[in-house]
Amino acid sequence: MINSRPIHPDFQYLLAYKDQNVIDLFKDLRKYILELYPDSNELLYHTHALTAVFSITDKLSDAFCMLPIYTNHLNLGFNKGMLLKDPSNLLTGTGNLIRHIDVKKSSDYRNAKVEALIKEAIGFAIKDMDNPTKSIGKTISKIKRK
Repeated sequence: MINSRPIHPDFQYLLAYKDQNVIDLFKDLRKYILELYPDSNELLYHTHALTAVFSITDKLSDAFCMLPIYTNHLNLGFNKGMLLKDPSNLLTGTGNLIRHIDVKKSSDYRNAKVEALIKEAIGFAIKDMDNPTKSIGKTISKIKRK
């Protein structure tokens, strides 16, 4: 098991305003994703949700999954969720490509079915990557703090 990457201060500042259960779930799910793909770059945003995006490069377009955190809940989102094999119908959503799993407890993602989805999403991202990256295992904040 790898040592978990520290949460960026910009993100941590905003995360502290969330419900403690949501914070705990986010930290564990983030750790899980980084264990599955330690070289992923983490892109941080604060738009309609506080979001950590995991990408194989430093580009949003090369992301394989995301963790949007809302007021009282979070999701495990997949940028190309419609393309993933999901025989258990874990993924929900109505967009053209993006699908997600509602996260209420760790067993919603710490299981073999979700691990397979994450690994398949990583495979899609690697296959579709435009250019290799020089950024490996970085956290990049796109959050504008006032």
